[in-house]
Amino acid sequence: MRYIEPTRVKVLMMMFFATGILGIIIGLSPVAPPSTKMIITFMGVVNVGLGAFFTFILLTQAEKAPDKRKKKKKRD
Repeated sequence: MRYIEPTRVKVLMMMFFATGILGIIIGLSPVAPPSTKMIITFMGVVNVGLGAFFTFILLTQAEKAPDKRKKKKKRD
């Protein structure tokens, strides 16, 4: 997998965790219609799982090495 900027991964993590938690709360509350409670809760759990996946990616990806082709050589 290619390198992804940490700020981009953090934004994706926050987005998935927030929508997942909100989906679980709405799915388990009496506000949701009875016919869709299960599907809203399930989609919230899927979003929390995606947030966990992006957390894993953030914690395990190697730091990007600088491009050696662009570096200027010292001339003595």
